[in-house]
Amino acid sequence: MNKKFTEYSNFNLSDINKEMLDRWNRLDVFRKSLEERQDADTFVFYEGPPSANGMPGIHHVMARTIKDIFCRYKTMKGFLVNRKAGWDTHGLPVELAVEKSLGITKEDIGKKISVIDYNKKCREEVMKYTREWEDLTVKMGYWVDMANPYITYDNRYIETLWYLLKDLYAKGYLYKGYSIQPYSPAAGSGLSTHELNQPGAYRDVKDTTCIAQFKIKDPKPEMTGFGTAYFLAWTTTPWTLPSNTALSVGPEIEYVAVRTYNPYTSDKITVIAAKALMSSLFNSKAADLKLEDYKEGDKLIPYEVAGSWKGSELAGMTYEQLIPWVNTGEGAFRVITGDFVTTEDGTGIVHIAPTFGADDDKAAKANGVPPLMLVDKDGNRRPMVDLTGKFFKTEDLDPDYVKKYVNIDLYKEYAGRFVKNEYDSSLTAEDSTLDIDLAVMLKQQGKAFRIERHVHNYPHCWRTDKPVLYYPLDSWFIRTTACKEQLVALNKTINWKPESTGSGRFGKWLENLQDWNLSRSRFWGTPLPIWRTEDGKEEICIGSVKELYD
Repeated sequence: MNKKFTEYSNFNLSDINKEMLDRWNRLDVFRKSLEERQDADTFVFYEGPPSANGMPGIHHVMARTIKDIFCRYKTMKGFLVNRKAGWDTHGLPVELAVEKSLGITKEDIGKKISVIDYNKKCREEVMKYTREWEDLTVKMGYWVDMANPYITYDNRYIETLWYLLKDLYAKGYLYKGYSIQPYSPAAGSGLSTHELNQPGAYRDVKDTTCIAQFKIKDPKPEMTGFGTAYFLAWTTTPWTLPSNTALSVGPEIEYVAVRTYNPYTSDKITVIAAKALMSSLFNSKAADLKLEDYKEGDKLIPYEVAGSWKGSELAGMTYEQLIPWVNTGEGAFRVITGDFVTTEDGTGIVHIAPTFGADDDKAAKANGVPPLMLVDKDGNRRPMVDLTGKFFKTEDLDPDYVKKYVNIDLYKEYAGRFVKNEYDSSLTAEDSTLDIDLAVMLKQQGKAFRIERHVHNYPHCWRTDKPVLYYPLDSWFIRTTACKEQLVALNKTINWKPESTGSGRFGKWLENLQDWNLSRSRFWGTPLPIWRTEDGKEEICIGSVKELYD
């Protein structure tokens, strides 16, 4: 009986691997598998390229093994499978490695080092571990053409991207937009929604939260008669409170006016919150206590409902600016309605900071509420937080603007403070955060109803492992939403294994598809082939180097 496969008396996988590799190399099997199928139908394979500025790991072996299975299967089915290797040479990891080796930050590029020299260093850095990758490729028996790879910094590759971008531009799918986007101060770049969907990007963190008291300027009769009337709004990001310009209520949610005492100052107050959340805001053991029997320091604080309204009846009411550092002008500090408001947690009233939340921005624009914007020394309108993740320093703002609109005495203590300690290398987990200091300030001013630590899910930059902000940015987008229905339909034709992958995580992502934030604020990358005049009235997109010269 002929043996189809070699039998081994000693099962030593390492020796078997070496023996098989030697046989494949001796017989030149990979090359011959291509030569024998030159006239066959082709199965196109371009490897999703690794980056050679980092050492290969076991996860790369696993991923490449899966790729290899499909290529070998197609070869066995008679297809010509030209396996094209590639190198991903652009991206943040390369820049971070270069900046670390040179002892510079992104802000130093163009000052301490020219952009040309910086990009030259990136080109050197990115191919650092090529030999290690090629050695791994051979040892694991991964068949791929390493001699003729595509390289993303190669002008031929970049020109291919230009061709595709021009095609998208001509179809109206490539556009410049200004919107609230995920932004990584540590990376100095915006992130796409796909990047935020990377495994581990969202993680549970314990932050200081605050239920702030917003003093009502035009209280309804039932809101008067017992201290000062306030709207209660909860936030897990107290650093956004100085940028508040509106409060949002659910139009169909029932709200109540509750007479009680501030737990920190013992002042008489009447607060407005959702009726459905009363049990989380007030201790039920104090329900039968009389207001007049309360004494400062009592653990049980009495409360009494004085009136109720639908959210739609509160719309249009006004309140005083919570943290009056900056004069926003007309139209701010009003109650508006929003369908995104729920009674799952908090107070049922959402604090709106249009510069730091997509829902906030959309709701504010729909109701004519202005965002709180500063003017920097170059005359640009900017949010209160700069691109490095800190409150603007006054010296970086327009002097005339500061003189007219900024209360220096109140703002100076917090100017230059990072909104997250992770952005400041000099701070540790033991240092006080801006959130804590702002919450304490409100507590001392009698504007805090509750301050506590709270575990919540927060997005992090998958490249730097540091928190992400939602931030107003100018970016170029691909209008993927224009093909959303087609993408969802085509996804259902894919034979997913397991099926739940396509209908679950990936399917849900498609159903909630957002336009793709394509551009990055970096120096080492594929340049977008778009030129536009400063006033934005004229614009041209090119698709080749020839077009650039012509």
